[in-house]
Amino acid sequence: MAKKLIDQTCEGFVSLLASKAPVPGGGGAAALVGALGTALCSMAGNLTLGRKKYAAVEPDIRALLEKGERVRTRLMELVDADAAAFEPLSRAYSIPKDDPSRETVLEEATKKACAAPMEMLEQCARGVELLEEMLEKGSVMLVSDVGCGAVCCKAAMECASLNVYINTKTLKDRVVAEALERRTDDLLKEYGARASKIAAAVTTQLRDR
Repeated sequence: MAKKLIDQTCEGFVSLLASKAPVPGGGGAAALVGALGTALCSMAGNLTLGRKKYAAVEPDIRALLEKGERVRTRLMELVDADAAAFEPLSRAYSIPKDDPSRETVLEEATKKACAAPMEMLEQCARGVELLEEMLEKGSVMLVSDVGCGAVCCKAAMECASLNVYINTKTLKDRVVAEALERRTDDLLKEYGARASKIAAAVTTQLRDR
């Protein structure tokens, strides 16, 4: 079995990303950045646990850590899920244009290629929600990490959206395409703003004299 992309070393993953290999690409990078953003939320939580000052919110922090673990794990899985969807799409594009099955196969593969980046958006949105609560309840010593996590999640959502749009652009089924685009737009608008609000709050807190 081929080595999973997510099991590569950091150097190996980045080298693959820079190479002629078709995967990982923007989708895999988006999922990984989202996982890093969520991991920063967990880091803040783990370093808050056990501190007397935050004893009252320890149950909440533990709950955030459990949720964060699920989000981070799924985003890491989506690195390879995105890559797996690329192969059938690539094969579909290679079908001769005079083949009567080409359009149907290509349409189905394109729809399936939207699934991973759409889920990345959903998972990163959950990550932003966790970061909001962590900013409120976590150690003030870790606010910069929470802010960085929010910036990562927002960037991941923006990257994932581009991987949705490149596929919806070519879909013949405009009902499906427009539904995917609306959902993408809504998530970007709401959670992009919420992530920016976290980062702005952290910046204000750090620069307040």
